[in-house]
Amino acid sequence: MIGPSEFMDDLYTDNNPDAVKWFEMLMRKHPETYHHCVRVAMLAEKIAEPLGIGGAEKDSLIRGCFMHDIGKTMIPRGIIEHRGPLTQQQWNIIKLHPVVGAELVEVNPAFGPDVVAVVRWHHERWDGGGYPDGLKGEEIPFNARVCSVVDAFDSMTSDRHYRLKRLTMSEAKLELLRHSETQFDPDVVHALMKLSDDMLNIYSIL
Repeated sequence: MIGPSEFMDDLYTDNNPDAVKWFEMLMRKHPETYHHCVRVAMLAEKIAEPLGIGGAEKDSLIRGCFMHDIGKTMIPRGIIEHRGPLTQQQWNIIKLHPVVGAELVEVNPAFGPDVVAVVRWHHERWDGGGYPDGLKGEEIPFNARVCSVVDAFDSMTSDRHYRLKRLTMSEAKLELLRHSETQFDPDVVHALMKLSDDMLNIYSIL
C-alpha cells in the first residue's frame, strides 16, 4: 500500500507551494486533522472504482478530499481541540471552515472549481440539513457527496479527541446505512459497502 508521504508528494501536491504551506501549518497547528485529511483522500481513491470515477474526475475528487478541512487552519486551536460539547458560538465558528477553506483553495490556480466544490460542500446533507448553503440531494456536487461519506467513515473509525472510543468498521458501516438518504447519498454509501475491511484498513500506516 502506498504510504502517506508518497501519496501526497507524487499525486496531490504537485510541488504546489501554497498547498505545502497550508498543510505544514495544519500539521503544526492540529496534527489530528492533518492525518484525517490524508486518510480521507486515501479512502476517496479506494471508493472511486466502485463508483465508476476515473481520470480527471477522480483526480479532482482526491484533491478535494485531501484539501477538505484546510479551512481549519484558520479556526482557533482551542476550539478544534475542545473536549466536550461545544457552545453555540464555538459551533458557529467551526461551521465556517468549509467556506474559509474554499476561499483559500479558490485563489490557487492549481485547483479547479471541482476541487473548490468538494471543500465548500462536504458538510451538506442529502436531506438539505447541512451547511454552509443547505443544498439538497443532487444539488450537492457529486464529489462533495462522496467526500461526505468517506469523511464521516474516517471520523467514526479513528481516534478523535471528542470521543472516548472509535467505532469498528462494521459499526461505522452500519451508521452510514442508518443515515443513508438522510445525511448521505445512498449510492455512495452502497459503494463503500462493496469495499472489504482490508481495503478500508489504512490506519496502520498513519
